[in-house]
Amino acid sequence: MGHIGHFGHRWRRAWVLTVAAAVCCLATTLVFSPGYLSHDSLYQLKQAMGMEPLSDWHPPVMSLVWRALIAVTGTPASMAVLQAVIFWAAIWVIACCVQEATVSRTGALAVLGAGLLPHVLTFVGVVWKDVHMAFALLVTSAIALSGLRLRADRRALRWALFSLGVLFLVYAILVRKNAVFAAIPVFVMLVLALWRKPARRIWIVSTAALALGLVASTAAIAAVARPVKTSQVSQIMLDDLLHVLSVKELQSAAVSPSLRERLVAAAKECDRINSLSDTYWTCYGRGERGPFTAVAHTDQITSLWVSEMIRHVPGYLQYRLELFSKFLFEPRYQYHPGIAANDLQLELHHPRLGRALQTYVDGAARDLPVLFAGWFWLTIAVVLAIRPGSGTFAMPVRALGISAAAYVLAYLPILPVTNYRYMYWSAIACTVGVLLCRLGRGTTGVGVEPPQREVHGCQRRASRDYLDLDRRSGSSR
Repeated sequence: MGHIGHFGHRWRRAWVLTVAAAVCCLATTLVFSPGYLSHDSLYQLKQAMGMEPLSDWHPPVMSLVWRALIAVTGTPASMAVLQAVIFWAAIWVIACCVQEATVSRTGALAVLGAGLLPHVLTFVGVVWKDVHMAFALLVTSAIALSGLRLRADRRALRWALFSLGVLFLVYAILVRKNAVFAAIPVFVMLVLALWRKPARRIWIVSTAALALGLVASTAAIAAVARPVKTSQVSQIMLDDLLHVLSVKELQSAAVSPSLRERLVAAAKECDRINSLSDTYWTCYGRGERGPFTAVAHTDQITSLWVSEMIRHVPGYLQYRLELFSKFLFEPRYQYHPGIAANDLQLELHHPRLGRALQTYVDGAARDLPVLFAGWFWLTIAVVLAIRPGSGTFAMPVRALGISAAAYVLAYLPILPVTNYRYMYWSAIACTVGVLLCRLGRGTTGVGVEPPQREVHGCQRRASRDYLDLDRRSGSSR
């Protein structure tokens, strides 16, 4: 009876977490409905609706997923709903793992509460590839934590969880290419959590599965969707050329006269408006065929960038460090204000709830700016990577710290603009990592149960020992 009562108590605690997560998910869906959309989001939505051709300016996988959701539900609002469900489901799984390992309802509720913190909640309903990447990595982390307490004889379940984790990792990398720097530590965490001490064969098979998933999905999208190539990397090259080279050097650049004239005019415009980055949108005049299209003469821009950056290494490093320092210490765009102007008649369903959220996030950014500071999360990430603590969650904490730090640092050479959205995953990973580090104290190991044959063997040996002891006691009597 005592065991049944304990089991029932565990389920009651799980229901508390379930109800709390469901309420948070519903509230999030209402606040963001039908989803916060920037100009980037609207462009991807138009691709999903067939109003614009698919292009690789933004990875087409997100528009394809959105297209499928619209086909099933009939509304573009389904994407924001899916984001909320996935986010709160991942947080709920992590909270359940914490409760199972620590037997602490307070700790589990603290994990759920992390989803309501301003630096986390701010983008949950914003339809961005950065958000999709972050949530895919969060789900994989939740799967890894679930695998920590998996019995050693559950081979089929282990491989099922691994397959699901790889699916989300592949999506994270497809939806944002530089996610690979954050995904590798999460992949290692997934393998170590599911196999504890994986043999070389496991590493080979699991790595091959991830690589095959990436190659196959990339090839399938290219063959079926045929996205228009936009050479988006030229956007970063323009930033470097216009801020590293002087106007005089641009005037003598070895490019066509029309491109040379365009570069000189853009450099002067950047200087006039004091634009340090994002020159495609602020100074250059956008693409040859309008926004989100390739600029003219991309081959000449690439050639000029290669030759000039080699000759201007000190200037290049100074420019990139200046921009990265602003990213770490003066981030912008902590909150996205609803839906950008559009011709799709899309408006917020609950504007007052949106204004309440904006007050919450903007107030936190004003009163607790450290929550949105890149240097803060980078410091936390490094600390978690070096000192992950001890106990059940030590390995996941270290992996989350390495992932968060790698993702921030990887932006040094490619940062397009100093927005908080580019450190969103790192902030989430560090928030979860700090909680796991704190709540995992006092727990032992990874909690993997021994195989059943070992358990039965121990039971048989204990029975023999008891019988021997009983016979000796009887003979002495």
